[in-house]
Amino acid sequence: MHGLPPATFALAVFSAGIGGTFQYGYNLSIINAPTLDVQAFINETWSVRIGTNLDSGLLKLLWSIIVSIFTLGGFLGAWLGGHLTIKFGRKGTLLLVNVLTLAGSALMGTSKPAGIFELLIVGRFLVGLHSGVSLCVQPMYLGEIAPKAWRGAISMGSSIFITLGILTGQVIGQRELLGREQFWHILLSTVCIPALLQLLLLPWFPESPRHLFIDKGLEAKALQSLRQLHGVNSYLSELEDIEKEQVAVQLQQSKTLWELLTDRATRWQLITVVTVNVGQQLSGINAIYFYATYVFNKAGIAQAYIPYVTMGTGACECLSALCCGLMIECLGRRVLILGGYSLMAVWCTLITLTLTYQASYFWMPYMTMTFLFAFILSFGLGPGGVTNIVTGELFTQTARPAAYMASGSMNWLSFFLISITFPFIVESMQHFCFLVFLVECLLITLFVYIVLPETKNKSFVEIEKEFRARNFRGVSPTVTADGDVRDVRMSNF
Repeated sequence: MHGLPPATFALAVFSAGIGGTFQYGYNLSIINAPTLDVQAFINETWSVRIGTNLDSGLLKLLWSIIVSIFTLGGFLGAWLGGHLTIKFGRKGTLLLVNVLTLAGSALMGTSKPAGIFELLIVGRFLVGLHSGVSLCVQPMYLGEIAPKAWRGAISMGSSIFITLGILTGQVIGQRELLGREQFWHILLSTVCIPALLQLLLLPWFPESPRHLFIDKGLEAKALQSLRQLHGVNSYLSELEDIEKEQVAVQLQQSKTLWELLTDRATRWQLITVVTVNVGQQLSGINAIYFYATYVFNKAGIAQAYIPYVTMGTGACECLSALCCGLMIECLGRRVLILGGYSLMAVWCTLITLTLTYQASYFWMPYMTMTFLFAFILSFGLGPGGVTNIVTGELFTQTARPAAYMASGSMNWLSFFLISITFPFIVESMQHFCFLVFLVECLLITLFVYIVLPETKNKSFVEIEKEFRARNFRGVSPTVTADGDVRDVRMSNF
């Protein structure tokens, strides 16, 4: 194993993460604490304007819009992220989109003093747009600046920052801090703090050397970036890897999404990343959080203490992401994602059984609670941590931005669909909904076992070669004058 990356590298990872995927986790979390307070504010504002109280159905609709508009912004941000990285670079894009967060923070912070609840909708959309871009760009940046021997562990930084954001939001949203009625607008506006930290810190660190060397042809700046990130004694091996990739993709331009969709050379890589991203959202993790409060109540935990126990779920997910980061270079991506989904299938079965007999035995709620935490741990160790890494590793430089656009869009679309349909699934199936997630986990496990190769300690070019046989089964790959791989059907000869 190579030595640890220098301190400069670690600070660059922190600077990218604090204003990147940390924001996504933080925004997911802080909206839960002020639910009743924001609904009261909407009703009060409506009453002042119209003179009557708001209908309960319309109130729920407005609150649902405030919550779910974040996913719409994220979906559009995923589409936007790939284009921005080509034009402004990875680091440049991360800095640029902080403008969205600062604007959203200002709108949400002034909504209560101004008495305009519509500002919450616009503000949530803007921070969602930022999160969509960040979830696309930050994993790309970390994967490209990381040394090959540490690429998995470093890329895990995206998932670790998400879980840290969720846990931080849960802590800040407690009644003892900013979770009280008079502070909810301040709580929502605190998203500006990570954005300002990133604007202060990230400019001191370099752009992705792969982007500079391969996409822009700025070899001198790429060498300077490598030296700053990896040290003068360690950068040559990374330079050699970049040069090999440049030879493999020379004369190619960055692919558009349509070009990626129609390129046979990346067909199974694209199918794989879309499948694992959709599978991550449909795995049942949302059901776990939905049932957590119910299970905690049945276990005899007083209502006043449930918010503190809920923080335990955030801490559990954060711990599992950290453990995944420590194990990924030892066990590999494939083992962790297969093990994670397999264990989640087991926990889905056991949760269904314990919820079925919840009232039969006094100890059954405690068993359910144990399995809930086990499910969260398995999710963090497997799909929660590895999915973003796989997306970045299966593509070479010219295809990577479009790949993140495709995978990110499907991830956000799945997130939106499950948030819309999940209440109806629970209402119709009750706790048997976990059987649906059991089947989904088993299907994803089977797909990953058949299709996904191990990518640990392999260059991006080597990983692409592993997919070549599957992509060109029944055809003969040829290389055109512009450096692109094309297929010629064997029947033509």
